[in-house]
Amino acid sequence: MDGDDSVAFLRCFGAQVKLFRERAGLTQAQLGTRIGYGEDLVAAVERARRIPRAEFIDKADDALEAGGVLRAMKDEVARTRYPGFFRDAARLEAEAVELHAYDTHVIKGLLQTEEYARAVFGMRRPLLSEDTIEQRVAARMARQEIFSRWPAPLMSFVVEEAVLRRRIGGREVQRGQLERLLEIGQKRNVEIQVMPLDREDHAGLSGPFTLMETERQQRFAYVEVQNVSRLQTERAMVRALEAQYGIIRAQALTPRESVAFIEKLRGET
Repeated sequence: MDGDDSVAFLRCFGAQVKLFRERAGLTQAQLGTRIGYGEDLVAAVERARRIPRAEFIDKADDALEAGGVLRAMKDEVARTRYPGFFRDAARLEAEAVELHAYDTHVIKGLLQTEEYARAVFGMRRPLLSEDTIEQRVAARMARQEIFSRWPAPLMSFVVEEAVLRRRIGGREVQRGQLERLLEIGQKRNVEIQVMPLDREDHAGLSGPFTLMETERQQRFAYVEVQNVSRLQTERAMVRALEAQYGIIRAQALTPRESVAFIEKLRGET
């Protein structure tokens, strides 16, 4: 499923939740109380504006005595979190013990604030529906649970200076995004570097990419442009991008210099 198909499936799932809830004689608030979630979330799930987590589905199935009907759709609901071209990469990202990314157009999804992500999706062409935008934003925020994992994965990000200066969503959104970068950059397992515009030597002119390594020591490279993506598994290709990333990091500002640069830019916004 992708695009409108995913939205249609979520609407069907939400309708099922509503039917079982009304059959049980419960309001949205009462169901929320029973399963430990707020009324707003229950309403959003029924209207297909939020993608429920597996725990929500399990608890709702039990509380509504749905006989496993809701639980049977759990895997399909999870798959709707991401557009089809990104689903394999999202799975590997969640399993990664190392993740390194170079970005040239927008801040990496893992680093985005909710406001920044909503602005990015709102600018997509062809236009995304409001429901799809809300679902994509929620999925992007859910991906950031990687920062709470333990053992913590080793992560590094190199961001082009132009990306930091681009006021996607406006001045306040840009300022909030810069503050988010400073916050995440304080984590011991994360390093953020800025590639300044004045560099005469630049190894990253071929575009953005992400490198990942799993616990099973499998290494992958993910490349995406214009919603066309490729997950590289061939060792020679992955090794070449790993070498390129090493040069990019050497050419960029150091993590300490990058913090100072972002702080200065935040003061200018």
